[in-house]
Amino acid sequence: MTTVTTLQNKSVTRYRAIFISDLHLGFRGCQADRLLDFLRSTESEFLYLAGDIFDGWEMKKRPYWPPEHQEVVKLILHKAANGTQVIYTPGNHDECARDFCGHSFDNILVRDTAIHTTANDKKLLVLHGDQFDTVVKISPWLAHIGASMYGKLLLLNRLVNAARKLLGKPYWSLAAHLKNRVKNVVSYIGRFEEAVINSTRSQNLDGVVCGHIHHAEITHFGDTLYCNTGDWVESCTALIEKPNGELAILRWADALQGHDTRSDQAALPKAA
Repeated sequence: MTTVTTLQNKSVTRYRAIFISDLHLGFRGCQADRLLDFLRSTESEFLYLAGDIFDGWEMKKRPYWPPEHQEVVKLILHKAANGTQVIYTPGNHDECARDFCGHSFDNILVRDTAIHTTANDKKLLVLHGDQFDTVVKISPWLAHIGASMYGKLLLLNRLVNAARKLLGKPYWSLAAHLKNRVKNVVSYIGRFEEAVINSTRSQNLDGVVCGHIHHAEITHFGDTLYCNTGDWVESCTALIEKPNGELAILRWADALQGHDTRSDQAALPKAA
């Protein structure tokens, strides 16, 4: 990991790989300003877009595409055109992109799943993760209802944080706070993680990187590493790989407020 200063006097941190998901471009809850700041402040050899980059569900209901969302797309295309290897694994909100898996557009590779090899030669499965969500697979109508309710919660989240900003208080995610305290949600996350880990082990891989549940985390299940990138509608998080292969979660809302951005970190188990 290195930090350089560009001609515009903008500090840019370089990582070996960056993994982001659940941007939900086209959704009013997308925190595009923070996302743009993150993308402008970082560079990497690999950039993984792990699904729900666009929110097709929301755009079907009400078209919404402000200049900031277009700027995010332009910036990603710029990175792809200037040497960053960009890999896009679509999710359930941008599932129409799955029709193009196996193809490449403007130097962006579209894959249903991908394998990333870290600097210390560990292999990670990269995918969105909705493949392991029983609600999405069995009751898609219920998933749409849940997404609508989540959107209303995020609207309340914005109102709460607007008030906190007036009071001089830092950003705080109401949605994340409620998710961590609702027993059914905690149980759902646990079942999701277990399903993802079982699939990873069946492929004899060292770990997995996914998104989908908007819950940034790095943890080990035995000798298998589980990483979730989080999202850019509430937590504003990304998973990064340092030059030595170490993985960590960056919390960008904290970075903008001058707080310590270090979060969960993990080194993959060394080979015997």
